Amino acid sequence: MARWLPVALLSLLPGMGLWEADVPPASLTGYQNGDSLHQTLLKEIAMAEKHASVHWDGAGKAGTGKISTETGALKDYPYGFASRFGDDRHGTNPEEILGAAHAACFTMAFSFACDSHGIATKSIDTTAAVRLVPQGSGFAIDRIALTLKAAVPGIDDATFQKIANGAKENCPLSKALTGVPEITLVATLVS
Repeated sequence: MARWLPVALLSLLPGMGLWEADVPPASLTGYQNGDSLHQTLLKEIAMAEKHASVHWDGAGKAGTGKISTETGALKDYPYGFASRFGDDRHGTNPEEILGAAHAACFTMAFSFACDSHGIATKSIDTTAAVRLVPQGSGFAIDRIALTLKAAVPGIDDATFQKIANGAKENCPLSKALTGVPEITLVATLVS
């Protein structure tokens, strides 16, 4: 009989930096006909496709947009030139949303990686600073600086740093953002 596994466990797939050389620990095998967790997840869980939409009115700097997500977390949330390049704090901007997504993805990957090592996280706070710079006739994101502060009882700093860096390198958003020249991480273990 197949075991149902929550979608959140997709973070345990090889390539997420959770175990060495993409070989899961022996405890993660034997799910279905001797399959590994990875093989079972691929067979049982369809990969999710998430949706977001934008509506834009007007031209260029004078125009304004509204961002929505399928979950309703953002519903017609305003953005425009002033919230991206000016001091309008009533709207959002693509870099802020990208930073939030990257911080969220990295944080989950870090927590799941700790869990796969038998180490429970108590609390995790992550920030992402996304830098947009002029480039040629347009703009580019040239750096994302992740800052992690986590309370993880029973872990030494060397293991903490190794797991944190593995999560940074292998979370799906980090992989999607390989075109960003610099993604940094400052990871601090707090009590």
